Amino acid sequence: MRERVGRVEGKIAIVTGAGSVPGVGYGTGKAISIALAREGAKLVLVDLFPERAEETKAEIEAEGGEAIVVQADCTKWRDCSNMVLEALDAYGRIDILVNNLGLASPGVATEMYERDWDRVFDINLRTVFLCCKYTIPVMLGQQSGAVINLSSMSAQRPGRTIAYTAAKAGVEAMTFDMALAYGRKGVRVNCVLPGNITTPIATNVLKSFPGHERMVKMREKCGMLGIPGDAWDIAHAVVYLASEEARFITGITLPVDAGMLRTTGMSFVADIRESIEEEMNEEA
Repeated sequence: MRERVGRVEGKIAIVTGAGSVPGVGYGTGKAISIALAREGAKLVLVDLFPERAEETKAEIEAEGGEAIVVQADCTKWRDCSNMVLEALDAYGRIDILVNNLGLASPGVATEMYERDWDRVFDINLRTVFLCCKYTIPVMLGQQSGAVINLSSMSAQRPGRTIAYTAAKAGVEAMTFDMALAYGRKGVRVNCVLPGNITTPIATNVLKSFPGHERMVKMREKCGMLGIPGDAWDIAHAVVYLASEEARFITGITLPVDAGMLRTTGMSFVADIRESIEEEMNEEA
């Protein structure tokens, strides 16, 4: 464990989706949790699959940090309420909430099933609403707190994922509204917008497409920096927004995307994907 700077020393942080799905590398929730712990926070690791959060907890404790695991389906209000109660029982306060849960589902309007639309909105948008609904009152009572929501590059650039695009755009709109509603009561609300980052989920999704090796290389090089991003890049941004260094920052969406939003649109990425698939089909 590297020497702590202590940017969130003594803070209590809830992170949803705090475990990684099986696969190579770290998911954003796991990386965010470890990064916060390294800076002195005590973690409440929330996940539908507690065994995944236990792996995160083990890494935190191995580095001298402290964490508890809470199993919760954050699409359900009772689970979100219980999450807050368990955090308060363990630590007595809540200083940071990171709404990390997300689910992508490809498809344009004419191809999207209603059940898939509803599930994407439940995972990406409803969870943010419910977690904030039950956590922010605690922060208001303390007259301090920081909420960080995770959006997506898809919220600002089309990618032929209509439900995911709309839901993540909703996350950004909710961020702005809550920042206005609670800012003068001591609660800051911000949003991190990940670009093309490599996580186990992204890798598993890409493997389902023909020619995925070429797609991976294309994703890594299409930003201004020409290098791949990973979950730690997102984690460092979250730590900054959670810390007192960001005391004068609220109501923003912070892109962590190697400049992707300023250059190539997501529609280009989708076109490349289709071209690769067509090429592979022709070769077959």
